[in-house]
Formats: sequence, structure tokens, C-alpha cells
Amino acid sequence: MTATAHPLRQKYTRSHIKRTTTCPGCGIGTVSQAILRAIDELQLDIDDFIFVSGIGCSAWIPSPFYNADTLHTTHGRPVAFATGVKLGLPDKHVMVVSGDGDLTAIGGNHLIHAARRNINLTVVLVNNGIFGMTGGQTAPTTPRGIKTVTSPYGAMEHDFDISPMIVAAGASYVARWTTNHPRQMTRSIKKGIQKKGFALLEAVSQCPVQYGRASKLGGAVDMLKHYKENSIRINKAREMDEAELQGKIIVGEFIDREKAELSEQWVQLRCEMMEDR
Repeated sequence: MTATAHPLRQKYTRSHIKRTTTCPGCGIGTVSQAILRAIDELQLDIDDFIFVSGIGCSAWIPSPFYNADTLHTTHGRPVAFATGVKLGLPDKHVMVVSGDGDLTAIGGNHLIHAARRNINLTVVLVNNGIFGMTGGQTAPTTPRGIKTVTSPYGAMEHDFDISPMIVAAGASYVARWTTNHPRQMTRSIKKGIQKKGFALLEAVSQCPVQYGRASKLGGAVDMLKHYKENSIRINKAREMDEAELQGKIIVGEFIDREKAELSEQWVQLRCEMMEDR
């Protein structure tokens, strides 16, 4: 590690991993820094974290880069793996870091049921609106009309609105920010880590190579400018009608509530069962 390396990199990443797997202009670096900055500002020991990821570009954020315990799992299954880890090791901070394709397509049921159970996980879902690593295919988050390699005449299906969906499923904390909002993203990740219950941070992130090309939004700078000009705070969005919100990105905290949490109840039940023996 050189003397010019970023302090967060020196403190939290594996020094022998030199190269990133991301394309130039990708937003994943911004999300990764927000995660590490949140841990650093909370003054938590990264050894008390277990990071779980699936398949896709965003799954490479913690593994192999973070100097921590990481599970790089099969496609769509990180939330299922993380549920088992949390129930087995309830004292650990368990964080899932993966993409919209991994967590809302093949992993969609795991995501909504973990929110329903309100298990104490922090999920950082990087939403770039497309399957990036596999070549730019339509994802459940791809807006209608976007032309991809699997929708050459434009995506016909309605896309998931992830954050409201997870609120409806029962999560304790849900927030959405774009990579143009790094400080807000960091604060929400901190809240998610501290929250007792299921917490989701949806990070809307640029993929200039696949989505930028497909949507005609352009390169990374153009996409960040688009995020800046089209992001609407949730309180303001509640005063707008559907037509006014067309093409806008609603950002902010969607829910912050107290609810019974699964792993705590599981530990309590296990203790009661042992006492009855």
C-alpha cells in the first residue's frame, strides 16, 4: 500500500488487491466509500461485520476488497445466506451488498420475505437499472421503453419501484439516494447499521457502459448531471401528481419505524426452549 492511498482504503481494504473490477465512470466506488465511511464514522470494528454478496458488478464491492469476513454467494441468494448468518451469529453486523439484478430478479423473493420477517440485516442495493456484468440485459428495474440487448424495441414491462416495495413488505428502515448524494447515502447507511430490524439503502448508481448507452443518457458525468437535475425529495414528491413525477428519482428516507425483530425473537425462543429441557 502506497503512502498516497486513501485513508479508508488503508484502514479497511486488503492491501494485496490492487485493481478494481469496475469500468471507468462506474458509481460503485462512490457506494463503496459510503459504506466504509459509515463504518468509520460509527467507530465500529470491521471485524464485527460479515459482508454477503451475490453475483454481478456490485457484488464485488466487499469481496475481495474489504479486509473483513465476506461471503460471495450464488446468484440471487445473498439475503438467504445472510439470514442464516444472522440467526447463527446474532451479535455480528451482517450487511448484504449487491445489485438490482441479483436482489430483485432471481433474489426477489428472498428480499421481500427478509423485509417481511424484519430480520436485523443491512442491505445496500446498488440499482443501475440493468444487468451490467452479463452484457446489458433488461432487469426488473429497467424503465419501460429503454432499449437493451434483450429488449431491442424497448422494454415493455413495468419496472420495480424498489424502496416503496420494501416499505410495503415490512422493513424497519428504507432510504434511497443516488451517487450524486454521497453524504446522504453515508448517513442512511449509518442509520441502517444502527437500526434494529431490516434496513435497505437503495443506491441509484450510474452504469455508463451499459445503461448510459442503452438509455442515451451518455457517460458518467452526464448521468450524474441527470441525477442532480431529476432527483426529488420524498416530502416534495408527496405533493406532486403522477404526471409531474414522470422520469423523476424520488430520494430520501421512505420509512423509519420500530418493529419486532426476528433474530432477537429467535434467540429468546431458543433460550426458553433450553430452559424447558
